[in-house]
Amino acid sequence: MTCSSNTISIARIAAAALTALVLGGPVRGDVPADLLARARVAIAKRDGIAAEAPLRAALRQGAKADDVRAELGEALLLQGDRREARQVLYGGDFRPESAALGWQLRGRIELIEGRLAAAGAAFDQSWRIAPDNASLWVDIGRLRFSGGEQAQAIEAAERAVKLDPKNPRALELRGLLVREQFGLQAALPWFEAGLRSAPDDAGLLGEYAATLGDMGQYRAMLVVCRKLAKVDPGNVRALYLQAVLAARAGQTDLARKILLQTGTALRDMPAAMLLNGILEYRAGNANLAVGHFDRLLRVQPDNLQARMLMVRALELQGLHQQASEIALVWARQGFAPPYLLALAGDARAGLGERAESAVFRQRALAGGQRPAIAIGANQPLPVLALAYGDAPNFAANAVPYIRGLIESGDADQAVAVADRLRLANPGAAEAWLLAGDARLMAGDRIGALDQYGRAASIRFNLPTLQRIDHAMRLVGQPAEANAMVARYLRQNPGNPQALKLLSAGRAAIGDGNGAGLAEAILVGRGLRNPS
Repeated sequence: MTCSSNTISIARIAAAALTALVLGGPVRGDVPADLLARARVAIAKRDGIAAEAPLRAALRQGAKADDVRAELGEALLLQGDRREARQVLYGGDFRPESAALGWQLRGRIELIEGRLAAAGAAFDQSWRIAPDNASLWVDIGRLRFSGGEQAQAIEAAERAVKLDPKNPRALELRGLLVREQFGLQAALPWFEAGLRSAPDDAGLLGEYAATLGDMGQYRAMLVVCRKLAKVDPGNVRALYLQAVLAARAGQTDLARKILLQTGTALRDMPAAMLLNGILEYRAGNANLAVGHFDRLLRVQPDNLQARMLMVRALELQGLHQQASEIALVWARQGFAPPYLLALAGDARAGLGERAESAVFRQRALAGGQRPAIAIGANQPLPVLALAYGDAPNFAANAVPYIRGLIESGDADQAVAVADRLRLANPGAAEAWLLAGDARLMAGDRIGALDQYGRAASIRFNLPTLQRIDHAMRLVGQPAEANAMVARYLRQNPGNPQALKLLSAGRAAIGDGNGAGLAEAILVGRGLRNPS
């Protein structure tokens, strides 16, 4: 007797169903509850590998891919496998109860990869399904901050904490934004609150350790780093922070040894490039140091610290021509810092250019407050105007156009363009700073100070402080400027740039003792460039 293909298919389905009943597997593609529960527990612990295993087992037992799509995508994301996670998350639909999570994870992938518009669209879909999800509001906050909407990011973080006061990610994001808005000291309670709820959370431990280190509390930082290494062996951030600590203590060989343990994980991290270059320079490997600084300058061509260190490393090898080329890019600008001018003088002297060397060295010795100078646009104004007209509310188009307007002497129009950008991006501190910069170049010092103050209410970081300090001194408020710097230092103790501002500010009003105290800290911590 023969059977038709249809009869065989029916028999196979019946056999599969019987096997599933005998073995306790899924019926009609249902996900075994125990496997899904195990995956969710692992995800809660941020263990992507442990989460993936039961989900793969569920698929082998006949579960539908759509029923585990969201959880499997999250497990893969936790492992850092974005490519596979994308294939899974975009490979079909989600079961109704996991759709909000699925859309959120799609948005998270897009955010990680810099596709902000796509991330926003996915988060919107998730919000329509579950508007009171604290985890989603954390991701929305991160999206807003990435897009320059700092004020809106703060609102999102506050809502996330309100929805789930013990959510580690919500408390971590709130701490990060408070650190940007008010300073290091103000951020600590948020990280500590998160750690009370999740004492072994690697993300919170990493941010807590970094904040303590930036505050100069190195012993406390080391304790937290060691715990981070214990709960997450091989955590590259714990290794990096310990390397920084060793470098600050002058233990160059130990710092290099620790950094080697990170492998290539930090290869493209600018701060790690800088640290590697400094350590190689200290170890006498000037050629290797140049390699690190060169890579960093390719990523951040405006990084003056890296530029000065590279010039030093080149000079150490007697490569005066290369050192000169690197230094002169900025040394010929009116806003070049004194140490870069001194290095440029050394490089020109090494090439026999004594007259030019003397000019740079004389400029390096000049004291007092320097006038604000606009950076050149480097393109014809009509070309900049065309690009600006295509998308006037984007900083990438507006900033070069504003520079071009200032360069051409049309400061009033530069202010108008900056104000339009600010109105389009009211939550971005940088937009307020730009409006202040334009006013300063137009001679409106009081107006500039007002704009800088509004930026500080969103993000009181070092660039904001430097502008407020400069504007206050221009309008004859040196005591208020010193008070502002002191306030910043209370939240960010030991910050070298702020200490230098305070030292210069105290000296300017004849307070030699105050200036001397700041200088003693700077010299004691090796934060003054060698003469």
